[in-house]
Amino acid sequence: MTKITVAKGDGIGPEIMDATLDIILAAGAKIEIEEIAVGEKVYLAGNTSGIAPEAWDTIRRNKIFLKAPITTPQGGGYKSLNVTTRKFLGLYSNVRPCMSLHPFVSTKHPVMDLVIVRENEEDLYAGIEHQQTDEVVQCLKLISRPGCEKIVRYAFEYARQQGRKKVTCFTKDNIMKQSDGLFHQVFDEIAKEYPEIENEHWIIDIGAAKLADTPEIFDVLVMPNLYGDVLSDVAAQITGSVGLAGSANIGEECAMFEAIHGSAPRRAGQNAANPSGLLQGAVMMLNHIGQTDIAEKVQNAWLKTIEDGIHTYDIFKEGTSKQQVGTKEFAKAVIANLGNKPSVLKSVSYAKDTPLNLPKYQRKPSAQKELVGVDVFVHWAGTDANELASILRKTERPGLNLTMITNRGIKVYPDGFKETFCTDHWRCRFKPADDSVITKKDIIDLLSNAVAENIDTIKTENLYSFNGKAAYSLGQGQ
Repeated sequence: MTKITVAKGDGIGPEIMDATLDIILAAGAKIEIEEIAVGEKVYLAGNTSGIAPEAWDTIRRNKIFLKAPITTPQGGGYKSLNVTTRKFLGLYSNVRPCMSLHPFVSTKHPVMDLVIVRENEEDLYAGIEHQQTDEVVQCLKLISRPGCEKIVRYAFEYARQQGRKKVTCFTKDNIMKQSDGLFHQVFDEIAKEYPEIENEHWIIDIGAAKLADTPEIFDVLVMPNLYGDVLSDVAAQITGSVGLAGSANIGEECAMFEAIHGSAPRRAGQNAANPSGLLQGAVMMLNHIGQTDIAEKVQNAWLKTIEDGIHTYDIFKEGTSKQQVGTKEFAKAVIANLGNKPSVLKSVSYAKDTPLNLPKYQRKPSAQKELVGVDVFVHWAGTDANELASILRKTERPGLNLTMITNRGIKVYPDGFKETFCTDHWRCRFKPADDSVITKKDIIDLLSNAVAENIDTIKTENLYSFNGKAAYSLGQGQ
């Protein structure tokens, strides 16, 4: 018996959760349920995170969390509970299977069967943003080696466990050579440990186009957080409906399972919602806790029900569907099919006794890190980079000289183009004229000089080399 935490959420959440629990319990799931309250009522009671401290205690104690969709009130500084939960509990891997149910659910991609494994904690979703000038805000994209190693290894281990043949990595490392470049580098390193699994890398733009056009060429896809968030919804939709997709959020200690759709408050209380997305999350939960036989029974009964044409309103189609039913009736139909298998759709047989091998991250030996320069970001309302350069040269100190100015990443000094549009946010790079060593004291002196010249410095980024290799981007056009 496994104790799990359940939250029925908002909108259609209670209805689809009741239907989901009815199905898996009828199938023989060996679970004990401990229910908590999360979502809109908790938010409006004054808790900006949407969850009470004692509910966190329950989740952390039970380790397994099955959650229905919730409503986050607009305004008021309320934070997304999904994002908060993923980060607090270290749920680094978001797993979304996307499989076509052709010909019973309309889709232009009848043989699609893929899984998107999305990094779940970092990237732009670190949420570190600042307004820096009147015209420019920034959002920091954070990619870590531990984050890359954990998610890439999970993708390969998942592929091995599920008998899948290929893992594809999506990044944009032709532009973001440091951040996305690290993700791609780690992918290539770990792929060598799985010689039996084919591996490939695609630039995200053409990869996304191929996913939308010919998804059948992919099997398991792994990618950073933002790309995975966007493309997992695209993939779910082109299978037939986002409403059919479930999601697993996996960490080293805890796991959360859910539907990927929202709480749909306009449909609440009508016995109309499709519980399939949450049910798919529950099937993934049963697999995760080792009850694979129950997971198989539920999934095959669900496939048989879809194949029988017993559909809720969202996927009902005249000529294909045979009976339109409500939430409760759909659940009863799935329960009636327990023990049956589909005859047209492919039945499932889940891997047993093949646990994922996910060792804890081992920190690598420190590289030889050397300070080689500094980027000073300046708020300046002028438009002529040469004029700014003449001002900045007054701040130079021996061994630390102005070498470049960029605006929105494009080099505007030296040899900039008059056609380049500039905002009031300037990156000003200072480096030694030769290979002389600089110190942080040199940078402090440089900034002191800038203060004396009334230059509005808004941030700095130290430039380093690691093991003799430059670890910073050049200016575009440099």
